[in-house]
Amino acid sequence: MRIRLALLVTLILSVAPIVPSVAAGADRFALVIGNAKYPDAEAPLKEPINDARDVADEFKRDGFNVEVGENLTGEAMRRAFERLYERIKPGSIALVFFSGFGVQSSRQSYMIPVDAQIWTEADVRRDGFSLETVLGEINSRGAGVKIALIDASRRNPFERRFRSFSAGLAPVIAPNGTLVMYSAALSSVISDNGGDHSLFVQELLKEIRVPDLMAEETLNRTRVGVTRASRSEQVPWISSSLAEDFSFIPGSDTRPPGAMAALPRPVPEPPPLPRVDPLPPPPKPAELPSPPPDKPADNNDGSTALALADDPTVKSLTAKLADNPDDQNALYRRGQVYASKGAYSLAIKDFGDSIRLNPKDVEAFNNRCWARTVVGDLQAALKDCNEALRLRPNFVDALDSRGLVNLKSGQTKNAIADFDAALKINPRLTSSLYGRGLAKQRNGSISEGELDISNAKAMDPNIVKEFAGYGVR
Repeated sequence: MRIRLALLVTLILSVAPIVPSVAAGADRFALVIGNAKYPDAEAPLKEPINDARDVADEFKRDGFNVEVGENLTGEAMRRAFERLYERIKPGSIALVFFSGFGVQSSRQSYMIPVDAQIWTEADVRRDGFSLETVLGEINSRGAGVKIALIDASRRNPFERRFRSFSAGLAPVIAPNGTLVMYSAALSSVISDNGGDHSLFVQELLKEIRVPDLMAEETLNRTRVGVTRASRSEQVPWISSSLAEDFSFIPGSDTRPPGAMAALPRPVPEPPPLPRVDPLPPPPKPAELPSPPPDKPADNNDGSTALALADDPTVKSLTAKLADNPDDQNALYRRGQVYASKGAYSLAIKDFGDSIRLNPKDVEAFNNRCWARTVVGDLQAALKDCNEALRLRPNFVDALDSRGLVNLKSGQTKNAIADFDAALKINPRLTSSLYGRGLAKQRNGSISEGELDISNAKAMDPNIVKEFAGYGVR
Protein backbone atom coordinates (compact mmCIF):
# COMPACT_ATOMS: atom_id res chain seq x y z
CA MET A 1 0.00 0.00 0.00
CA ARG A 2 2.64 2.45 -1.12
CA ILE A 3 0.58 5.53 -1.86
CA ARG A 4 -1.03 5.43 1.55
CA LEU A 5 2.14 6.61 3.18
CA ALA A 6 1.76 9.90 1.38
CA LEU A 7 -1.47 10.48 3.28
CA LEU A 8 0.16 10.13 6.67
CA VAL A 9 3.15 12.41 6.52
CA THR A 10 3.27 15.02 9.24
CA LEU A 11 3.36 18.38 7.47
CA ILE A 12 4.59 21.72 8.72
CA LEU A 13 4.26 25.03 6.97
CA SER A 14 7.67 26.29 5.96
CA VAL A 15 8.81 29.04 3.67
CA ALA A 16 11.55 27.44 1.62
CA PRO A 17 14.65 29.41 0.67
CA ILE A 18 14.98 30.18 -2.98
CA VAL A 19 17.06 27.37 -4.43
CA PRO A 20 17.73 26.87 -8.11
CA SER A 21 16.05 23.78 -9.51
CA VAL A 22 17.22 21.31 -12.07
CA ALA A 23 16.49 22.45 -15.59
CA ALA A 24 13.24 20.99 -16.89
CA GLY A 25 13.84 18.18 -19.30
CA ALA A 26 17.41 17.51 -18.18
CA ASP A 27 18.64 14.14 -19.43
CA ARG A 28 18.53 11.43 -16.78
CA PHE A 29 20.89 8.46 -16.87
CA ALA A 30 21.14 5.59 -14.41
CA LEU A 31 23.43 2.61 -14.09
CA VAL A 32 21.94 -0.11 -11.86
CA ILE A 33 24.13 -3.05 -10.83
CA GLY A 34 23.19 -6.09 -8.79
CA ASN A 35 26.05 -8.47 -8.00
CA ALA A 36 25.05 -11.64 -6.15
CA LYS A 37 27.16 -14.60 -7.34
CA TYR A 38 30.58 -14.13 -5.77
CA PRO A 39 32.57 -17.40 -5.98
CA ASP A 40 34.43 -16.55 -2.77
CA ALA A 41 31.20 -16.29 -0.78
CA GLU A 42 29.65 -19.34 0.85
CA ALA A 43 26.42 -18.82 -1.08
CA PRO A 44 25.01 -16.28 -3.55
CA LEU A 45 23.43 -13.20 -2.04
CA LYS A 46 19.63 -13.36 -2.21
CA GLU A 47 18.77 -9.69 -2.49
CA PRO A 48 20.87 -7.81 -5.10
CA ILE A 49 19.32 -9.14 -8.32
CA ASN A 50 15.69 -8.59 -7.30
CA ASP A 51 16.59 -5.23 -5.80
CA ALA A 52 18.40 -4.10 -8.95
CA ARG A 53 15.49 -5.10 -11.17
CA ASP A 54 12.90 -3.32 -9.04
CA VAL A 55 15.05 -0.21 -8.69
CA ALA A 56 15.65 -0.16 -12.45
CA ASP A 57 11.91 -0.43 -13.14
CA GLU A 58 11.24 2.47 -10.81
CA PHE A 59 13.90 4.69 -12.35
CA LYS A 60 12.51 3.96 -15.81
CA ARG A 61 9.18 5.24 -14.56
CA ASP A 62 11.01 8.33 -13.31
CA GLY A 63 12.28 9.16 -16.78
CA PHE A 64 15.80 7.75 -16.45
CA ASN A 65 17.59 6.08 -19.34
CA VAL A 66 18.55 2.95 -17.40
CA GLU A 67 21.18 0.32 -17.98
CA VAL A 68 20.95 -2.75 -15.74
CA GLY A 69 23.84 -5.08 -15.03
CA GLU A 70 23.63 -8.38 -13.15
CA ASN A 71 26.57 -10.34 -11.77
CA LEU A 72 29.09 -8.19 -13.61
CA THR A 73 32.75 -9.09 -13.87
CA GLY A 74 35.39 -6.41 -13.54
CA GLU A 75 35.59 -5.94 -17.30
CA ALA A 76 31.81 -5.77 -17.61
CA MET A 77 31.61 -3.18 -14.83
CA ARG A 78 34.34 -1.11 -16.47
CA ARG A 79 32.46 -1.12 -19.78
CA ALA A 80 29.17 -0.27 -18.05
CA PHE A 81 30.72 2.74 -16.32
CA GLU A 82 32.32 3.85 -19.58
CA ARG A 83 28.94 3.73 -21.33
CA LEU A 84 27.44 5.82 -18.54
CA TYR A 85 30.22 8.39 -18.81
CA GLU A 86 29.78 8.64 -22.58
CA ARG A 87 26.06 9.38 -22.28
CA ILE A 88 26.45 12.29 -19.90
CA LYS A 89 26.01 15.79 -21.27
CA PRO A 90 26.47 19.10 -19.45
CA GLY A 91 23.62 19.52 -16.99
CA SER A 92 22.60 15.85 -17.05
CA ILE A 93 21.44 13.91 -14.03
CA ALA A 94 23.53 10.79 -13.42
CA LEU A 95 22.69 8.07 -10.92
CA VAL A 96 24.52 4.93 -9.84
CA PHE A 97 22.85 2.16 -7.82
CA PHE A 98 25.01 -0.74 -6.65
CA SER A 99 23.98 -3.76 -4.59
CA GLY A 100 26.57 -6.38 -3.75
CA PHE A 101 29.79 -6.46 -1.79
CA GLY A 102 31.68 -3.29 -0.97
CA VAL A 103 35.07 -2.95 0.69
CA GLN A 104 36.66 0.00 2.46
CA SER A 105 40.34 0.59 1.73
CA SER A 106 42.48 3.66 2.39
CA ARG A 107 39.33 5.54 3.47
CA GLN A 108 37.62 4.94 0.14
CA SER A 109 34.70 2.67 -0.68
CA TYR A 110 35.07 0.15 -3.50
CA MET A 111 32.30 -1.67 -5.39
CA ILE A 112 33.42 -5.23 -6.01
CA PRO A 113 32.80 -7.19 -9.25
CA VAL A 114 31.92 -10.87 -9.04
CA ASP A 115 35.27 -12.09 -10.39
CA ALA A 116 37.49 -10.03 -8.06
CA GLN A 117 40.56 -11.90 -6.79
CA ILE A 118 41.12 -10.27 -3.42
CA TRP A 119 43.66 -11.65 -0.96
CA THR A 120 45.36 -8.47 0.18
CA GLU A 121 44.16 -4.91 0.62
CA ALA A 122 46.11 -3.88 -2.48
CA ASP A 123 43.90 -6.23 -4.50
CA VAL A 124 40.87 -4.15 -3.52
CA ARG A 125 42.28 -1.11 -5.28
CA ARG A 126 43.26 -3.23 -8.28
CA ASP A 127 39.97 -5.08 -8.81
CA GLY A 128 37.40 -2.82 -7.15
CA PHE A 129 35.78 0.39 -8.42
CA SER A 130 36.23 3.41 -6.19
CA LEU A 131 33.00 5.32 -5.62
CA GLU A 132 34.93 8.58 -5.38
CA THR A 133 36.60 7.91 -8.72
CA VAL A 134 33.27 7.12 -10.37
CA LEU A 135 31.63 10.27 -9.04
CA GLY A 136 34.64 12.35 -10.03
CA GLU A 137 34.48 11.05 -13.60
CA ILE A 138 30.74 11.69 -13.80
CA ASN A 139 31.36 15.23 -12.57
CA SER A 140 34.13 15.81 -15.12
CA ARG A 141 31.66 14.98 -17.90
CA GLY A 142 29.45 17.88 -16.76
CA ALA A 143 26.65 16.18 -14.85
CA GLY A 144 24.68 18.74 -12.86
CA VAL A 145 23.29 16.27 -10.31
CA LYS A 146 25.16 13.16 -9.25
CA ILE A 147 23.50 10.49 -7.10
CA ALA A 148 24.94 7.27 -5.69
CA LEU A 149 22.81 4.73 -3.81
CA ILE A 150 25.04 1.99 -2.42
CA ASP A 151 23.60 -1.12 -0.78
CA ALA A 152 26.92 -2.84 -0.07
CA SER A 153 27.37 -2.60 3.70
CA ARG A 154 27.63 -6.37 4.05
CA ARG A 155 30.16 -8.53 5.83
CA ASN A 156 32.09 -9.89 2.87
CA PRO A 157 34.45 -12.85 2.41
CA PHE A 158 37.41 -10.68 1.45
CA GLU A 159 38.06 -8.51 4.50
CA ARG A 160 38.65 -11.47 6.80
CA ARG A 161 41.76 -12.23 4.73
CA PHE A 162 43.42 -8.97 5.74
CA ARG A 163 45.52 -8.74 8.87
CA SER A 164 43.60 -5.62 9.78
CA PHE A 165 40.66 -3.99 8.06
CA SER A 166 37.85 -1.48 8.54
CA ALA A 167 34.40 -2.95 8.18
CA GLY A 168 31.68 -1.39 6.07
CA LEU A 169 32.05 1.67 3.87
CA ALA A 170 33.99 4.92 4.22
CA PRO A 171 32.76 8.51 3.98
CA VAL A 172 32.94 9.77 0.43
CA ILE A 173 34.60 13.01 -0.64
CA ALA A 174 32.42 13.94 -3.56
CA PRO A 175 32.18 16.94 -5.90
CA ASN A 176 29.55 19.61 -5.44
CA GLY A 177 26.10 18.66 -6.61
CA THR A 178 26.30 15.11 -5.24
CA LEU A 179 23.89 13.07 -3.14
CA VAL A 180 25.18 9.80 -1.68
CA MET A 181 23.36 7.25 0.46
CA TYR A 182 24.69 4.04 2.00
CA SER A 183 22.29 1.39 3.27
CA ALA A 184 23.99 1.42 6.69
CA ALA A 185 26.12 3.69 8.83
CA LEU A 186 29.79 4.29 8.09
CA SER A 187 32.10 1.41 9.02
CA SER A 188 29.18 -0.83 9.93
CA VAL A 189 27.83 -3.96 8.32
CA ILE A 190 24.43 -5.64 8.13
CA SER A 191 23.26 -9.10 7.21
CA ASP A 192 20.86 -9.91 4.42
CA ASN A 193 17.41 -10.36 5.95
CA GLY A 194 16.93 -13.70 4.23
CA GLY A 195 14.18 -12.35 1.99
CA ASP A 196 14.09 -11.55 -1.68
CA HIS A 197 14.61 -7.80 -1.16
CA SER A 198 16.67 -5.72 1.21
CA LEU A 199 15.00 -3.54 3.82
CA PHE A 200 16.89 -0.57 2.39
CA VAL A 201 15.44 -1.01 -1.10
CA GLN A 202 11.94 -1.69 0.23
CA GLU A 203 11.95 1.62 2.08
CA LEU A 204 13.71 3.49 -0.74
CA LEU A 205 11.13 2.48 -3.34
CA LYS A 206 8.30 3.27 -0.95
CA GLU A 207 9.54 6.85 -0.48
CA ILE A 208 10.53 7.48 -4.11
CA ARG A 209 6.88 6.86 -5.00
CA VAL A 210 5.63 9.63 -2.69
CA PRO A 211 4.82 12.68 -4.86
CA ASP A 212 6.10 16.21 -4.26
CA LEU A 213 9.31 15.30 -2.40
CA MET A 214 12.76 16.60 -3.18
CA ALA A 215 15.46 13.92 -3.39
CA GLU A 216 17.02 14.84 -0.05
CA GLU A 217 13.62 14.49 1.63
CA THR A 218 13.08 11.16 -0.09
CA LEU A 219 16.36 9.76 1.17
CA ASN A 220 15.94 11.18 4.65
CA ARG A 221 12.52 9.55 4.92
CA THR A 222 14.11 6.32 3.69
CA ARG A 223 16.68 6.59 6.47
CA VAL A 224 13.93 7.08 9.05
CA GLY A 225 11.93 4.17 7.63
CA VAL A 226 14.87 1.77 7.69
CA THR A 227 15.85 2.87 11.18
CA ARG A 228 12.33 2.37 12.48
CA ALA A 229 11.77 -0.96 10.74
CA SER A 230 15.09 -2.36 11.97
CA ARG A 231 14.56 -1.04 15.49
CA SER A 232 17.69 1.11 15.06
CA GLU A 233 19.87 -1.86 14.13
CA GLN A 234 20.37 -0.39 10.65
CA VAL A 235 20.76 3.36 10.19
CA PRO A 236 21.58 4.49 6.63
CA TRP A 237 24.14 7.23 6.00
CA ILE A 238 23.50 10.24 3.77
CA SER A 239 25.83 12.92 2.42
CA SER A 240 24.60 15.79 0.27
CA SER A 241 26.17 18.74 -1.48
CA LEU A 242 23.26 19.43 -3.82
CA ALA A 243 22.97 23.04 -4.83
CA GLU A 244 19.79 22.50 -6.86
CA ASP A 245 16.36 21.15 -6.09
CA PHE A 246 15.94 17.71 -7.61
CA SER A 247 13.12 15.19 -7.37
CA PHE A 248 13.11 11.58 -8.48
CA ILE A 249 9.61 12.15 -9.86
CA PRO A 250 9.73 14.44 -12.93
CA GLY A 251 7.72 17.60 -12.54
CA SER A 252 8.34 17.90 -8.79
CA ASP A 253 11.66 19.73 -9.03
CA THR A 254 10.19 23.10 -8.16
CA ARG A 255 8.40 23.75 -4.90
CA PRO A 256 6.44 27.01 -4.86
CA PRO A 257 7.25 29.46 -2.06
CA GLY A 258 5.30 28.65 1.07
CA ALA A 259 4.63 25.06 0.05
CA MET A 260 4.38 22.50 2.80
CA ALA A 261 7.36 20.22 3.12
CA ALA A 262 6.97 16.64 4.28
CA LEU A 263 9.31 15.93 7.15
CA PRO A 264 10.26 12.58 8.65
CA ARG A 265 8.61 11.57 11.86
CA PRO A 266 10.71 10.84 14.93
CA VAL A 267 11.70 7.22 15.34
CA PRO A 268 9.90 5.61 18.30
CA GLU A 269 11.32 2.75 20.30
CA PRO A 270 9.03 -0.19 19.45
CA PRO A 271 8.81 -3.27 21.63
CA PRO A 272 10.03 -6.57 20.17
CA LEU A 273 7.79 -7.86 17.43
CA PRO A 274 6.13 -11.25 17.70
CA ARG A 275 7.69 -14.12 15.82
CA VAL A 276 6.05 -14.69 12.46
CA ASP A 277 6.02 -18.36 11.49
CA PRO A 278 5.90 -19.33 7.82
CA LEU A 279 2.37 -19.97 6.67
CA PRO A 280 0.91 -21.59 3.57
CA PRO A 281 -0.19 -19.31 0.72
CA PRO A 282 -3.32 -17.31 1.51
CA PRO A 283 -6.59 -18.90 0.48
CA LYS A 284 -8.59 -17.59 -2.40
CA PRO A 285 -10.86 -14.84 -1.07
CA ALA A 286 -14.55 -15.53 -1.05
CA GLU A 287 -17.11 -13.43 -2.81
CA LEU A 288 -17.34 -10.11 -1.07
CA PRO A 289 -20.49 -8.65 0.40
CA SER A 290 -21.69 -5.16 -0.28
CA PRO A 291 -19.51 -2.34 1.07
CA PRO A 292 -20.21 -1.33 4.67
CA PRO A 293 -22.43 1.70 5.10
CA ASP A 294 -19.65 3.79 6.72
CA LYS A 295 -17.33 3.72 3.71
CA PRO A 296 -15.44 7.00 3.23
CA ALA A 297 -16.75 9.35 0.61
CA ASP A 298 -14.64 9.87 -2.47
CA ASN A 299 -13.41 13.45 -2.45
CA ASN A 300 -13.71 13.93 -6.20
CA ASP A 301 -16.32 16.57 -6.84
CA GLY A 302 -15.76 19.24 -9.46
CA SER A 303 -14.22 21.72 -7.04
CA THR A 304 -11.57 19.21 -5.98
CA ALA A 305 -10.64 18.45 -9.59
CA LEU A 306 -10.43 22.17 -10.32
CA ALA A 307 -8.22 22.79 -7.29
CA LEU A 308 -5.90 19.94 -8.22
CA ALA A 309 -5.54 21.32 -11.72
CA ASP A 310 -3.42 24.10 -10.19
CA ASP A 311 -1.17 21.67 -8.33
CA PRO A 312 2.28 22.14 -9.93
CA THR A 313 2.92 18.40 -10.28
CA VAL A 314 -0.54 17.72 -11.70
CA LYS A 315 -0.17 20.68 -14.06
CA SER A 316 3.18 19.39 -15.34
CA LEU A 317 1.88 15.86 -15.87
CA THR A 318 -1.33 17.09 -17.50
CA ALA A 319 0.76 19.16 -19.92
CA LYS A 320 2.73 16.02 -20.84
CA LEU A 321 -0.50 14.15 -21.44
CA ALA A 322 -1.82 16.97 -23.62
CA ASP A 323 1.19 16.42 -25.87
CA ASN A 324 0.96 12.63 -25.66
CA PRO A 325 -2.26 11.15 -24.24
CA ASP A 326 -0.62 7.70 -24.27
CA ASP A 327 2.26 8.66 -21.97
CA GLN A 328 1.86 5.77 -19.55
CA ASN A 329 4.40 7.05 -17.03
CA ALA A 330 2.64 10.41 -16.82
CA LEU A 331 -0.73 8.72 -16.31
CA TYR A 332 0.66 6.52 -13.56
CA ARG A 333 2.37 9.43 -11.80
CA ARG A 334 -0.70 11.64 -11.99
CA GLY A 335 -2.72 8.78 -10.54
CA GLN A 336 -0.29 8.66 -7.63
CA VAL A 337 -0.68 12.38 -7.00
CA TYR A 338 -4.48 12.21 -7.19
CA ALA A 339 -4.56 9.28 -4.76
CA SER A 340 -2.22 11.00 -2.30
CA LYS A 341 -4.57 13.99 -2.26
CA GLY A 342 -7.74 11.93 -1.82
CA ALA A 343 -9.02 12.33 -5.39
CA TYR A 344 -9.67 8.62 -5.71
CA SER A 345 -11.96 8.59 -8.75
CA LEU A 346 -9.42 10.58 -10.73
CA ALA A 347 -6.66 8.26 -9.50
CA ILE A 348 -8.65 5.15 -10.46
CA LYS A 349 -9.21 6.53 -13.96
CA ASP A 350 -5.51 7.31 -14.48
CA PHE A 351 -4.43 3.90 -13.18
CA GLY A 352 -7.00 2.32 -15.48
CA ASP A 353 -5.63 4.20 -18.48
CA SER A 354 -2.11 3.14 -17.49
CA ILE A 355 -3.28 -0.49 -17.38
CA ARG A 356 -4.96 -0.07 -20.76
CA LEU A 357 -1.61 0.95 -22.23
CA ASN A 358 0.28 -1.77 -20.36
CA PRO A 359 -1.88 -4.69 -19.20
CA LYS A 360 1.07 -6.02 -17.19
CA ASP A 361 1.55 -2.89 -15.09
CA VAL A 362 1.52 -4.64 -11.72
CA GLU A 363 2.09 -1.42 -9.77
CA ALA A 364 -0.94 0.23 -11.39
CA PHE A 365 -3.11 -2.82 -10.62
CA ASN A 366 -2.04 -2.69 -6.97
CA ASN A 367 -2.61 1.04 -6.66
CA ARG A 368 -6.03 0.83 -8.30
CA CYS A 369 -6.88 -2.04 -5.94
CA TRP A 370 -6.02 0.13 -2.97
CA ALA A 371 -7.88 3.22 -4.26
CA ARG A 372 -10.96 1.14 -5.02
CA THR A 373 -10.76 -0.39 -1.55
CA VAL A 374 -10.69 3.02 0.11
CA VAL A 375 -13.87 4.10 -1.70
CA GLY A 376 -15.58 0.76 -1.03
CA ASP A 377 -15.60 -0.75 -4.53
CA LEU A 378 -14.49 -4.04 -3.02
CA GLN A 379 -15.34 -6.52 -5.79
CA ALA A 380 -13.39 -4.55 -8.38
CA ALA A 381 -10.57 -4.00 -5.87
CA LEU A 382 -10.30 -7.73 -5.24
CA LYS A 383 -9.97 -8.42 -8.97
CA ASP A 384 -7.18 -5.84 -9.24
CA CYS A 385 -5.24 -7.26 -6.30
CA ASN A 386 -5.61 -10.80 -7.60
CA GLU A 387 -4.30 -9.72 -10.99
CA ALA A 388 -1.34 -7.94 -9.39
CA LEU A 389 -0.50 -11.12 -7.50
CA ARG A 390 -0.90 -13.22 -10.63
CA LEU A 391 1.57 -10.97 -12.43
CA ARG A 392 3.96 -10.87 -9.48
CA PRO A 393 3.39 -13.69 -6.98
CA ASN A 394 4.18 -12.75 -3.37
CA PHE A 395 4.12 -9.03 -4.22
CA VAL A 396 4.11 -7.70 -0.67
CA ASP A 397 2.27 -4.45 -1.48
CA ALA A 398 -0.54 -6.33 -3.21
CA LEU A 399 -0.81 -8.83 -0.34
CA ASP A 400 -1.08 -5.88 2.03
CA SER A 401 -3.72 -4.24 -0.16
CA ARG A 402 -5.74 -7.45 -0.53
CA GLY A 403 -5.62 -7.86 3.22
CA LEU A 404 -7.33 -4.48 3.49
CA VAL A 405 -9.94 -5.55 0.93
CA ASN A 406 -10.76 -8.61 3.00
CA LEU A 407 -10.70 -6.69 6.26
CA LYS A 408 -13.19 -4.12 4.98
CA SER A 409 -15.42 -6.84 3.54
CA GLY A 410 -15.55 -8.83 6.77
CA GLN A 411 -13.52 -11.76 5.40
CA THR A 412 -11.34 -11.82 8.50
CA LYS A 413 -9.74 -15.24 7.97
CA ASN A 414 -8.68 -14.29 4.46
CA ALA A 415 -7.44 -10.94 5.74
CA ILE A 416 -5.30 -12.68 8.36
CA ALA A 417 -3.89 -15.01 5.69
CA ASP A 418 -2.97 -12.09 3.41
CA PHE A 419 -1.41 -10.06 6.20
CA ASP A 420 0.46 -13.14 7.42
CA ALA A 421 1.85 -13.68 3.93
CA ALA A 422 2.94 -10.03 3.70
CA LEU A 423 4.59 -10.17 7.14
CA LYS A 424 6.40 -13.33 6.21
CA ILE A 425 8.11 -11.31 3.46
CA ASN A 426 8.53 -8.14 5.53
CA PRO A 427 7.99 -8.79 9.26
CA ARG A 428 8.01 -5.06 10.03
CA LEU A 429 5.32 -3.94 7.59
CA THR A 430 3.31 -1.75 9.92
CA SER A 431 0.07 -1.65 7.92
CA SER A 432 -0.08 -5.45 7.70
CA LEU A 433 0.72 -5.81 11.39
CA TYR A 434 -2.04 -3.40 12.40
CA GLY A 435 -4.50 -4.84 9.89
CA ARG A 436 -3.79 -8.36 11.14
CA GLY A 437 -4.40 -7.19 14.69
CA LEU A 438 -7.81 -5.80 13.76
CA ALA A 439 -8.67 -8.95 11.82
CA LYS A 440 -7.63 -11.19 14.72
CA GLN A 441 -9.78 -9.22 17.15
CA ARG A 442 -12.77 -9.44 14.83
CA ASN A 443 -12.11 -13.15 14.48
CA GLY A 444 -12.21 -13.62 18.26
CA SER A 445 -8.48 -13.69 19.07
CA ILE A 446 -8.60 -10.60 21.25
CA SER A 447 -5.24 -10.85 23.04
CA GLU A 448 -3.31 -11.79 19.90
CA GLY A 449 -4.92 -8.89 18.05
CA GLU A 450 -4.08 -6.47 20.84
CA LEU A 451 -0.43 -7.51 20.68
CA ASP A 452 -0.24 -6.87 16.91
CA ILE A 453 -1.99 -3.53 17.28
CA SER A 454 0.26 -2.47 20.16
CA ASN A 455 3.39 -3.31 18.20
CA ALA A 456 2.13 -1.54 15.08
CA LYS A 457 1.24 1.61 17.04
CA ALA A 458 4.69 1.61 18.64
CA MET A 459 6.27 1.48 15.18
CA ASP A 460 3.97 4.15 13.72
CA PRO A 461 1.78 6.22 16.06
CA ASN A 462 -0.24 7.43 13.06
CA ILE A 463 -1.35 3.96 11.97
CA VAL A 464 -4.75 4.26 13.68
CA LYS A 465 -5.48 7.50 11.83
CA GLU A 466 -4.32 5.90 8.59
CA PHE A 467 -6.82 3.05 8.84
CA ALA A 468 -9.56 5.41 9.94
CA GLY A 469 -8.95 7.22 6.66
CA TYR A 470 -9.72 3.95 4.89
CA GLY A 471 -13.01 3.62 6.76
CA VAL A 472 -11.60 0.94 9.09
CA ARG A 473 -11.83 1.45 12.84
